[in-house]
Amino acid sequence: MKHTRLAAVAAAMTITAAMTACNSGTNAGSAGDSKTLTLASVDQGSVEDVIKAFEAANPGVKVNFTTSGADQYQQQIRTQLASGTAPDVMSVWPGNGNPGATYVLAKPGYLMDLSDRPWAAKLPDAVKSVAQYEGKTYNGVFGMNGIGAIYNQAAMRKAGLTPPGTWMELLAFCKAAAGKGTPAFALGIQDNWVTQLVLYALVATTVYGNDREFDRKMQAGQATFANSAWTTAMAKYQEMNQTGCFQKNPLGTSYEASQELAATGKTLGIVQGNWVVALLKGKNPSGTFVLKALPATDDPGTFVMPAAAGAGYGVNAKAKNKDLALKFVDFVMSPEGMKVFNAKQGSLPSLADSGSAVDPAFNELTTFINDNRTVPFMDQLWPNAKVQQTMLSGLQEIFSKQATPAKVLSAMDADYKAGG
Repeated sequence: MKHTRLAAVAAAMTITAAMTACNSGTNAGSAGDSKTLTLASVDQGSVEDVIKAFEAANPGVKVNFTTSGADQYQQQIRTQLASGTAPDVMSVWPGNGNPGATYVLAKPGYLMDLSDRPWAAKLPDAVKSVAQYEGKTYNGVFGMNGIGAIYNQAAMRKAGLTPPGTWMELLAFCKAAAGKGTPAFALGIQDNWVTQLVLYALVATTVYGNDREFDRKMQAGQATFANSAWTTAMAKYQEMNQTGCFQKNPLGTSYEASQELAATGKTLGIVQGNWVVALLKGKNPSGTFVLKALPATDDPGTFVMPAAAGAGYGVNAKAKNKDLALKFVDFVMSPEGMKVFNAKQGSLPSLADSGSAVDPAFNELTTFINDNRTVPFMDQLWPNAKVQQTMLSGLQEIFSKQATPAKVLSAMDADYKAGG
């Protein structure tokens, strides 16, 4: 990091939010109509309000849009771009970690160069580096995202428990929660992009807490996944599962279903990106939620959180309505558009002058960002999208006992060495 960031922070995540498909056909009404824009987005639940605001600011304009989960979207977008059926504007992840990422789509010429847009030069360096390809900006990244443990405050009070502050406290917390009949965390890994989030939260501390140069060493061929603290993080992920930190049958639980569990107090929380908080509030308007670092050691001073640029928006190089497409991305990156997006999605603004208010639920994440105790979503700096895909499918196979962490990490190393 499904997404993403925080960022360098998608997969991520990479990673960002992913949901069920809805709405109109992708290219409906776009040809020869200067007042109609086509849009494909993974920001279900938040992009709708941005579209309404854009249409209100541009009388007579109509945005025909689709939303879909990240897995489905990433499978479709390259095919649509190659066949000439892609929309004018589309969700694009930062960096290089998945089939819908900036480097992956910009390299073959699928995206329009946005370097001359008024917001492009204002992007902070951490965002600019993953919104650009070969020095040109292709991605309007409006928000920053982080991954951690998100707790349902009412459920925690009912259980008489408080957020754990160390790894040993985390295991004890999971045992106590399970003993009360309310598992600690919902885990919806039927959607394979979700499998990475707990792992990323653990890797941030186990790998980068002691070695902030790990990515550089990987790029130089001086380190590998299989012979690093990634093995420690994998082991801790398994230990969490064995300790009962998650509900029964995570492989049979979708991302949507996991939200329901955490929102309604059937679990005490969920390990996810900050973007899920807005979705939890949608399912439980009276609920309050707070995001904390997921403990991975017994020394809180070593804790690092994954935080990175979230998915933004790019313009199809062959857009049927380029002028309106550029106008929409400029609106997303304007103070008005960014304020709507960040407020609805619960993300942090990528531009300092956006005027966006930050949800108090993210105070700890903001502190980690300000204290430089974050790392990008791991996949954003990988040389190709295959590494992440191997990891995602491999983690599902680990949960189904069809693979071992050693096998998955070795396969990731092979994909990484294949380069871009």
